[in-house]
Amino acid sequence: MMFWFIYALTGAVVGVLAGLLGIGGGIVIVPLLTFTFVAQQFPETYILHLALGTSLATIIVTSISSFRAHHARGSVNWPAVKGLAPGILLGTFMGTWVAAQLSSKFLSVFFACFLYYVAIQMLLNIAPSPSRSLPGKAGMFGVGGVIGGISSLVGIGGGTMTVPFLGWCNQPIHTAVGTSAAVGLPIAIAGTLGYLLNGLFVSGLPAGSLGFIYLPALLGVAVVSYFTAPFGVRLAHALPVARLKKIFAIFLLLMGTRMVLSFF
Repeated sequence: MMFWFIYALTGAVVGVLAGLLGIGGGIVIVPLLTFTFVAQQFPETYILHLALGTSLATIIVTSISSFRAHHARGSVNWPAVKGLAPGILLGTFMGTWVAAQLSSKFLSVFFACFLYYVAIQMLLNIAPSPSRSLPGKAGMFGVGGVIGGISSLVGIGGGTMTVPFLGWCNQPIHTAVGTSAAVGLPIAIAGTLGYLLNGLFVSGLPAGSLGFIYLPALLGVAVVSYFTAPFGVRLAHALPVARLKKIFAIFLLLMGTRMVLSFF
């Protein structure tokens, strides 16, 4: 029961932060699930794989809710989604195969480095200047492949890469955010399928696992985060979001360091 409570609490935190700061849930879900799985004494070999697969599975639920809301406001560039999607599907699915071959220690270091990257972005408010238009089919396919591949290795919906890319290509910020939310769905679907298949015949996984997806955590996080995200949106209009982002960035730095230390 204690771990069910932790999963629900994780979902509540993720939902509020997503609404308040506009961040993807995976960047919080993965480390929190990692710490929880360590406490549950899951096999160390597969802890990161389970956290990544479960995180991507939860993003299926949250991305549908998010992109529908953005679509209703006309802030999704569907031609851009169509251009990125093929590369994203291939890159994400291939990335899950690569992740299945890597150790949890390596994945924890890779994830920590990604946390540092995101934290520095938030602390320094780094964003590329709009300087070009969207590339052609080949370019969009390539960009989608990179976004999908990295997203699968860190268990996120890709927003920390998709939004800056679209901003660099002269897309308005609301369109960039809305399009990123829509792009998160193919990442989540391909990533979930990939982690499921790559872990389906792995022995030694904890009871309740479907491949590299831990179903109790998926249920607890996804259900609660769906209902708490609107609360975070309301808070965004009442709290100093810019200052909170800097505080959260410091939290990410500490969490990334703690995550690496838990495996060494």
